[in-house]
Amino acid sequence: MSLDKDTVREIARLARLRVPEEDLDGLAGELSRILDWVEQLDEVDTDGIDPMSSVAEVTLPARDDAVNDGADPERVLANAPDRVDDYYAVPKVVEQ
Repeated sequence: MSLDKDTVREIARLARLRVPEEDLDGLAGELSRILDWVEQLDEVDTDGIDPMSSVAEVTLPARDDAVNDGADPERVLANAPDRVDDYYAVPKVVEQ
């Protein structure tokens, strides 16, 4: 697929990118080569292939999803940016 300068200019406008006029020809060539490569991928037969989220067989470690009351305030508040006693301190967001 070959893109012209006007098409690249429109793509840049839609993407809210400012592309100088002198860069449009080079960008059109690069985008055309990328689209050609993507079109080649369409030729690959993927019938019968299950989708995968990773190319490596990895099982992520899991923990029991147990409900608790967080009875350890020191541990619960360890990452709090600011705290007062056993509570999170947050900036006031209500204006008067």
